[in-house]
Amino acid sequence: MKVTVVGASGLIGTRLSEKLRRSGHDVAAASLSLGVDTVTGKGLDVAMAGTEVVVDVTNAASFGDSSAFDFFKASTKNLLAAAAQAGVRHYLALSVVGTPRLVESDYFRAKMVQENLIRASGRPYTILRSTQFYEFINGLIDIGAEGNVFRLPSAFMRPVAAGDVAAFLAELTAGAPSGDVVEIGGPEQFGIDEIARIYLAANEDERQVITDRSTSYFGVELTDDALMPGAGAYVARQTLSDWLYQLMGEEAVRLFFRPVGD
Repeated sequence: MKVTVVGASGLIGTRLSEKLRRSGHDVAAASLSLGVDTVTGKGLDVAMAGTEVVVDVTNAASFGDSSAFDFFKASTKNLLAAAAQAGVRHYLALSVVGTPRLVESDYFRAKMVQENLIRASGRPYTILRSTQFYEFINGLIDIGAEGNVFRLPSAFMRPVAAGDVAAFLAELTAGAPSGDVVEIGGPEQFGIDEIARIYLAANEDERQVITDRSTSYFGVELTDDALMPGAGAYVARQTLSDWLYQLMGEEAVRLFFRPVGD
């Protein structure tokens, strides 16, 4: 079948497009760098022509201001209109675990708008909420950067490999629309402060991590379980130590990785 991957040049989009092509699907790769602008609608009709499934893995350029709201509102409306015109049978979108609990943040309020537009569209859909990617740990811990230390909350998370998220999206693409939210998280639970210490140690970065519950997460003060998926979430396979091994090699993992509880 023909699948249009919107945001195909990004972290998830490139992996998803590759997996779908390997499975024999006809993949139309759509992104701003490929001439498709979801905010203005430029190129969408051509990208959507003959499409059976759309997978929206786009993301806003900014997390910290109202531009995310403007992006997701305009982009999602245009994508849904183009999907309706093309007769798309399954609209699949990637969102973030915890979104309804984090709407005090401009970014997560924008993601909630995206989800609500999809629900209200009348199109058959599936929304996949994912926990934070291992690949974004560096950006995650930077929220607490303060001189030569990091002040980070101890709220729990179950980070996940981008490759595992792309693989699960590929499975959902081949299936029927759920008309609901599905979640995915990694196999291990960490505090944000804890995962920062692991990541910094693996990078031989000696800066100190200070646990500080008042540090905001993109404008929101976190409760312990705000970033945690529900009990029925799909559990991905790749552990943090496996991911670090692929990224940095055996020596970094052997010397610096310390599993939870050690």
